[in-house]
Amino acid sequence: MYFLTGWPRRLLCPLRSEEEPFQIQPSSQRFYFALVSETQISIWFSRPSVLIVSYIESVKAAAQFGIYQKAEWKPDDSMIAVATAKGYILLFDVLGGGDERNLYEPVYPKGSPRVKVTPGYKEEQCAPALSLEMKKPVDLEAPITSLQSLQENLLVCTADGYLHVLHWDGQGSNGRKAICLSTIPLSLDLQSARAGPSLDLEGVYIRCMEYCVTLDGFAVVLSDGRLGFITPLSNTIIADQLQGVWAADVSDGTCVAVNNKYRLMAFGCASGSVLVYMIDTTTGSMQLSHKLELTPKHYPDIYNKTGAVKVICWSPDCSVAMVTWECGGLSLWSVFGAHLICTLGEDFAHRSDGTKKEPLRISSMSWGAEGYHLWVLPSNQARRRKEEHSMEEDSPPHPFLRAGILQFHFIKSALTVNPCTSNQEHVLLHGEDRLYLTCGDPTQIHSTSDAHPRAHLHPHDGSPLHQPAHPDSSLSQGLSTLLGHKHWHVVQIHSTYLESNWPIRFAAIDTAGQCMAVAGRRGFAHYSLFTRKWKLFGNITQNMTVTGGLAWWNDFVVVACYNFTDQQEQLRLYQRSSNLDNAFASVTKLHADTLLLNVFRDMIILFRADCSICLYSIEKRNEGINQSASVELLQEVSMSRYIPHPALVVSVTLTSVRTETGITLKAPQQACTAESIMLNLAGQLIMLQRDRSGPQVREKETPAINKKLLPFSPPVVLAQCVENVWTTCRSNKKKRHLLEALWLSCGEAGMKVWLPLFPRDHRKPHSFLSRRIMLPFHINIYPLAVLFEDALVLGATNETVLYDGLQGSSEPLEALFPYCTVERTSQIYLHHILRQLLVRNLGEQALMLAQSCASLPYFPHVMELMVHVVLEEEATSREPIPDPLLPTVAKFITEFPLFLQTIVHCARKTEYALWNYLFAAVGNPKDLFEECLMAQDLDTAASYLIILQNMEVPAVSRQHATLLFNTALEKGKWDLCRHMIRFLKAIGSGEMDTPPPTPSTQEPSSTGAFEFFRNRSISLSQSADSISTGKFNLQKTFSMPTGSSAKGADCAENMYIDMMLWRHARHLLEQVRLRDLGCFSAQLGFELIGWLCRERNRVARVEDFVAALKKLHEDFLWPFPVIPVGSLSSPLKNGRCRPVLSTQLLKSQSADSLLNSDMDTAPPLAVPINHTWTDSLGQRSKDTDTASSAHSNPNPPQTYDAFLSLVTNKVEEYSIGSATDLTETSSMVDGDWMMVDENSSTLSLSQAELEHISMELANKGPHKSQVQLRYLLHVFMEAGCLEWCVVIGLILRDTNVIKQVISFLDNPEVPAETVQSIRKGLLAVDAWASSDSLGYKPFLNLIQPQLQHLMESTSEQVQPEAFQPATQSSKLSGPEGLGGAAAPRAEDSRGGAAPLGLALPTLEPAGGYNRAPSEGCPSEQSEVQGDEEGTYDCTLS
Repeated sequence: MYFLTGWPRRLLCPLRSEEEPFQIQPSSQRFYFALVSETQISIWFSRPSVLIVSYIESVKAAAQFGIYQKAEWKPDDSMIAVATAKGYILLFDVLGGGDERNLYEPVYPKGSPRVKVTPGYKEEQCAPALSLEMKKPVDLEAPITSLQSLQENLLVCTADGYLHVLHWDGQGSNGRKAICLSTIPLSLDLQSARAGPSLDLEGVYIRCMEYCVTLDGFAVVLSDGRLGFITPLSNTIIADQLQGVWAADVSDGTCVAVNNKYRLMAFGCASGSVLVYMIDTTTGSMQLSHKLELTPKHYPDIYNKTGAVKVICWSPDCSVAMVTWECGGLSLWSVFGAHLICTLGEDFAHRSDGTKKEPLRISSMSWGAEGYHLWVLPSNQARRRKEEHSMEEDSPPHPFLRAGILQFHFIKSALTVNPCTSNQEHVLLHGEDRLYLTCGDPTQIHSTSDAHPRAHLHPHDGSPLHQPAHPDSSLSQGLSTLLGHKHWHVVQIHSTYLESNWPIRFAAIDTAGQCMAVAGRRGFAHYSLFTRKWKLFGNITQNMTVTGGLAWWNDFVVVACYNFTDQQEQLRLYQRSSNLDNAFASVTKLHADTLLLNVFRDMIILFRADCSICLYSIEKRNEGINQSASVELLQEVSMSRYIPHPALVVSVTLTSVRTETGITLKAPQQACTAESIMLNLAGQLIMLQRDRSGPQVREKETPAINKKLLPFSPPVVLAQCVENVWTTCRSNKKKRHLLEALWLSCGEAGMKVWLPLFPRDHRKPHSFLSRRIMLPFHINIYPLAVLFEDALVLGATNETVLYDGLQGSSEPLEALFPYCTVERTSQIYLHHILRQLLVRNLGEQALMLAQSCASLPYFPHVMELMVHVVLEEEATSREPIPDPLLPTVAKFITEFPLFLQTIVHCARKTEYALWNYLFAAVGNPKDLFEECLMAQDLDTAASYLIILQNMEVPAVSRQHATLLFNTALEKGKWDLCRHMIRFLKAIGSGEMDTPPPTPSTQEPSSTGAFEFFRNRSISLSQSADSISTGKFNLQKTFSMPTGSSAKGADCAENMYIDMMLWRHARHLLEQVRLRDLGCFSAQLGFELIGWLCRERNRVARVEDFVAALKKLHEDFLWPFPVIPVGSLSSPLKNGRCRPVLSTQLLKSQSADSLLNSDMDTAPPLAVPINHTWTDSLGQRSKDTDTASSAHSNPNPPQTYDAFLSLVTNKVEEYSIGSATDLTETSSMVDGDWMMVDENSSTLSLSQAELEHISMELANKGPHKSQVQLRYLLHVFMEAGCLEWCVVIGLILRDTNVIKQVISFLDNPEVPAETVQSIRKGLLAVDAWASSDSLGYKPFLNLIQPQLQHLMESTSEQVQPEAFQPATQSSKLSGPEGLGGAAAPRAEDSRGGAAPLGLALPTLEPAGGYNRAPSEGCPSEQSEVQGDEEGTYDCTLS
């Protein structure tokens, strides 16, 4: 409503004086302010804020009259009355202010366009020269307690109990009457006034008095502290024509201020609270409306130490009241008690170091014009203390010790004076020279779609915090536009307009939030966010003043104004795009002054000073280039019977809301018609509906021309204490509850919504069910706009910034106050409404409403808030609750899929002591945990586990944790698995006080160097120097303590976890899920090789080779090989090269760029016969794998030239490499390091060869799958699982693998079952290939010699020649091959033979290299990132 901004401004009196001003009194228009000190009266001008004239009483006269005490202006500003201590009234004439003399004038530089303005313009911004002339004083012979101006009279109260009525222009005693207070009958109400006893007023006088125009009476505070209201029975104030009422039970009144617009009387009390009374229209008694007081909740230190109320000031628009107390401080309340600002708490009361400040004591204050400033006179005690302090220090007095005025700056909502509909969906604030509006994106316009950007919510109060909307997104207005960000869009009002037309009285914004209009003293101006320009009238002397407000209709500004030239009221429409000129306006004459204006769809509603309401229709007319609008009177409704005074009407709104919602079901198109008028009459919301009781004519039969509008029924009062009303003319079938509702702001009572109730599924409504219901709810912000579809309230709040720049005795008053800013706020209200519906057993309506909003991004938070609020209230209640709401709320939430997570999130944000009450209502957490598992919602289940850990014994927690762990393993939720391992260990080791964090927060994976699988890569740490020397380092980098590597390896808890991990691995292997097994090993650091060694002859066997091969094809997305028609039969030309080419292609057709010709032609390792087969197997697999990793690294070390350069001895024997060599220009791409020699460019391929190559490329699987299969091959080789090596060799179509495995089968230590199994398996594969998969036949033919060898099953030792590749296509550059350097080292380090199976499972084998167990190479993450298939980051260190 009103918000403090910036620092207060200090106005120093230019005249040095010992006297302090102690009263400030504004003139009726608030352009002049009279300051009263002991012997001096000064007049200040408002803009510029300067001293105009000061009258100083002579010493002789001061001795005769006594010191000045109070002042009062005549309503036309022509006179001032001053009361003195010795009972005199001094009347001063205020002279001057004419056109000829000015005290201050603006000076423009030469050539400035403003010099050539029309006469009279300059005077608008000049400070006039005034003079004061004393007339004959009036002696009342008693101390004067109060002054009150009343049209031509001046009322003076004296301490002898008399009320004097003086004429302003009357001289001497003939112009005055004296009424004794004891002759006025005061009773509790006017009905008993004639007969009943009246209050004894002997010896009592009026301490303070103020006249209320709309109540036509005086609010008085008597000297004994009682409160009363005196009303004249006739037009003149005569002794026997006065009667009054008094308020019971109050005897500590100190001051009074009346609110004319709302007919309220605010009485200040010695207790520090302000009692706001209204007059009961039926009995005439004083009724307490509400109290304005500080609450112990928000101001625990000061709420009962404020002292008596000193001054109360209502703002000029009557929407807020400012209060100050004896102890100091300022506090601002809205008219019905919503607390806005208080300077006795927070940053106002404390310095940045936490020390308390002395509150500023105030002797008098007054609002400036339109409420943009508060003029405050600091109390002289504070100043004197400062002076004494400065004298003690012998320093010259600071300039601020001169008499000074503080000016506080305010910005206020446009709704306070111009409550038109378009201002209600935007937060528009205006200060004296600028507008603040909610930033929106100009490309976004209203739509009824539910598409919104995700909203983030404030953890405490549920206020959504939204990210700025994307500039080119065209989502619905609402969240994206109005909640764009926390900043305001500040528009400076055009200085040319402001200089001559200050102050700004009205402001309006259009429905799209892109155009603003402001109206000041005369004329108006408008601004567009599209063009960032103001449009002003070309003619400076604007001949009209806006009286009834502004509104926007499409591209037109609608203005109710008074035309000075024609001297008549007019309704004008100006087109936004054309020049602002009366020539382009469409003008309609009006018969009475307009007080309020509003627009609904294509209708204008006016409220006039004769208490009638007029409805006009607007239509666009296209006349040539310029569009214009035609306005036609539709209907007039007289309200004079119901409205006692036209000034009491706060707002008037046309709306489609009506009580009979049943009609809308049959005719939904009527939802958009103007059905009723909402009138805010002094806080009472009155509704006039169309009268449909008469004979109804069907619309089709009525011609459009003579279609008469239905009359309105008599008014109905909907609500009391209403400050603002929100309604919308939009409709949305999905959200009818919210869009057809009426929203009210009711001050301290919070908000109310008048909600329609719809029968479900178009059934006939129950006769007993009302059509609408009024639901109250509290919110933490002051509402300024309602977003209907988004179920949000927008507001603003004051924030403060401390400033400690100047400390010490010369600390200026600015440093006493923090710097004030205004922040945008918002709040969800949906949970309040749902709760209120459930309290009233309207669960069906609540369900319909909630389902219509279920798509809102913060709907889950709404549900949480509802549970949380009810839980806090009921569980902490001291009294037993007869009908608890929590079970109903719990049952309601089960209707939504987010029930489980709502409950657990609410529980985890609530203290532990309330959990039992919560779960007694919603169900046992064990059952809820099981429901989560059944629904596969593992993250929510993990949250329930933390609840169980706190509420149940450790055994139950372990049991449920095990259940969740197994499910997470099965589903591949690796982050959750890691948390569960930690959780289970914590249960075992007694770390119960540190429960694990919620698994939903993604922690960085602890797999260290295993990030490569996540990014489709493989990273076997390998250093450049080890390459040059042939020594390979395969380092284990996984650091997570699991199994035996954790501290306390013999701990039963670790054993328990290991057993679960082993069981899962066994389960995966049995189901031939090798890919999942690799993921599992990599993500959880499972010792795969060691486990496989143990399971080599148990679960790590292959029962069905064909089924395993098919499963691998499916799991790794690996295509079954196909062969071109006739490729086997057609003889290949070019003699010698053909066998090489086909052989190489068959080897590399698995997309294996890792195993190109360099690897194939490596010299065989000379494995000594006296070593075990596993030794050689381990060595060979390491060499193979290391080379593979080197090939797959896209960031090679600088030594790769020596490592992989080729020496081709015959050009035609040059091998064709992998797919990359054929398709990419750079041989470094995709992990292929083929170094092409210069003379290799002479290699040419025929058409047939290219077809053959492209066919082979089609047989490849994804590169990522290939890396994973190579890794698994390495693992199975290390573990000695030869059957699996054969299966993977087959799918990769790698002859080396098959040769190597078959050569090992001759070792006597290999169990006979393994040999038999491999033999059977290969036969089965051969048979299957012959019948079902001919693509495998060429490869099987290639390994035919090995198969023959296996079938013969000779037991003699395999000669090294058996390891020779089928064709040697190139030689390595070095004198010894890749394995040549490594083999001797293997012999040296391994030493003697090791028994079967013991050489491998040792965790850290000796020698110049470390083994690479499974953790060295994980598989990929469970999320398949298909679109990143080309990015690999392989690390070669």
